[in-house]
Order: sequence, then C-alpha cells, then structure tokens
Amino acid sequence: MTNNPNELTIENSPVAIQAPSRGRVVGAWIVQGLLAATFLAAGGAKLVGVPMMVQIFDQIGMGQWFRIVTGLVEVAGAVALLVPGFAALGAAWLGATMLFAVLTHLFILPGSALPALVLLALNALVVWLRRDQLVAILDSARRGHSRNRATHALRGGAKF
Repeated sequence: MTNNPNELTIENSPVAIQAPSRGRVVGAWIVQGLLAATFLAAGGAKLVGVPMMVQIFDQIGMGQWFRIVTGLVEVAGAVALLVPGFAALGAAWLGATMLFAVLTHLFILPGSALPALVLLALNALVVWLRRDQLVAILDSARRGHSRNRATHALRGGAKF
C-alpha cells in the first residue's frame, strides 16, 4: 500500500489503480450521456415498433420478439450508463450488443456496419474510462463469494 492519495487500492486485492482524474470523469460522463441518449432513442424505437425497425428485424429473420428483447437490452444499458457505479457494466452490456450488431450488418443486413462499430468503440471507451468501477464490482463479487463459502462452511456445509 502506498501513501499516494490518488491511488485507489481495493481491500484484499492485489490490484492497485490510479483514482480517475477529474478530466477522465468529466469525459466519461459526456460520452455516457451521448450513448445513453442514443440507446434510449434506438431502444425506444424498437419497443414502440417504428416501421423501419420492424422491417430491419424482418430482414434479420429471428422474429419480432428479438426486436423487443433488443430494445429492452438497449434501454436497460442506457439506464445503467447513467447510474453511478454501473456505467462500466452498462457499457460492457451495450458493447457486446454492438459487437453482435456489427456481425449482423456484415453477414445479414445490407448497408454499412460503421454506425454499430462506432457505438462499439464508444462503449469500449467508457469501459476503459470507468475501469475502476469494474475493479470494485469484481472485488465485491469476490468478497461476497468468499463470505458465502465461509458462511456455508460455518453452518456445517461441505468444504470447498
């Protein structure tokens, strides 16, 4: 452990990363806001059944249920981008969605995959800018898992 006030050290974690600078936080919020607006609009269009979206999902060939699920995924990811502490997860969630959108554009749909690729890159940027959130979430999950194992063992459960 160092005495550097700008260094974030997660308890019981071998990982130490620098606390995000003010510029990094402001930049992340700007990108998150733009992405949230984009995905709220796109997800909303899918959910209300804008004719162009219905046509696109007809071309994909998986049925309109897939349009609804995709819309829900996009709206949930957009909300997560705006909730403190969940931006990195929301961006990863939407980034995975955009990866599949790029593949769909390359192999199924006519037209350019460039818009989906740009959205994928911007989500990857948010994940990188908010990497401290991922470290905290993973550490919390690890501690919770260890605590659950210890509680189970104390109650006479099987040893792991």
